[in-house]
Amino acid sequence: METNRMSNLNRIFTRKMLRYFINGKEDNVYSSVVRCYVNNADQKNNRELISEIYSELKNNYRNEYFYKNTLLNKLLLGVHSVNTTTALTEIAIARSKADFVLVNGKAVVYEIKTELDNLERLSSQIDDYYKVFDSVVVVTYEKNLLQLQKVLDSIEKPVGICVLRKNGKLGTVRKPQRYINDLDKESIFKLLRKEEYEDIIVQWYGYLPEVTQFKFYSACKKMFMEIPIEEVYLLVLSRLKKRTQLEKEEFIKIPYELKFLAYFMKLTCDDYQKLNVFLERQYGGA
Repeated sequence: METNRMSNLNRIFTRKMLRYFINGKEDNVYSSVVRCYVNNADQKNNRELISEIYSELKNNYRNEYFYKNTLLNKLLLGVHSVNTTTALTEIAIARSKADFVLVNGKAVVYEIKTELDNLERLSSQIDDYYKVFDSVVVVTYEKNLLQLQKVLDSIEKPVGICVLRKNGKLGTVRKPQRYINDLDKESIFKLLRKEEYEDIIVQWYGYLPEVTQFKFYSACKKMFMEIPIEEVYLLVLSRLKKRTQLEKEEFIKIPYELKFLAYFMKLTCDDYQKLNVFLERQYGGA
């Protein structure tokens, strides 16, 4: 029973559920979670209900969404700005996926290890991240700190450490140091979309290769590989900053609890307006 409740709680803060909200729907999972975690729900609007459900995550079930949403709110919106910094998530790098990346004049990968995770793959994950980015931070909880430090000491790379405390504040235990020894141009090239590596090649050479479509990818890759690593890394960061398109004025109005979802879903102005209607609407029950 408890497992089912936690599963339903997980399903509230997903892209699928946010799309339900935008479409003005209150599905069975949402209704079930409201009944389970909210008192006097029929006297509240959906914005208030979602806030109370999120409090349950904060107090009793700090899952990956809670960590990611905290990083986006505290770092992208609190320390930096959507005008100067771009956030990326679930970036495939070799055999790993970077949980959260912030890109401005530099880039930092944030690898999340929640109370629900273990550290078995951490060493290989960090090795993968350093192939593409020069700064890595592991974000974890207080009781995991000593075990994490032992693992990182064995890796012998300048990985930073952040702790998400019980009160929801993010504390820096150790700042990351820039590490470029493992940067790998082939891994970096694989990270890029077609229009991104084309832009970088044009920026550096002034032209694209004139070859058949069949040979175009390999020709672009060859030209990319000949750009010095320090220069190509800066060009890649500059291009990655353009990856996320955001309706900034509308995004600012989104409640704290839904910021991460809204940031990465490429919502239109119409989507934002519909979502706001849903949030202000009195709970209908089910």
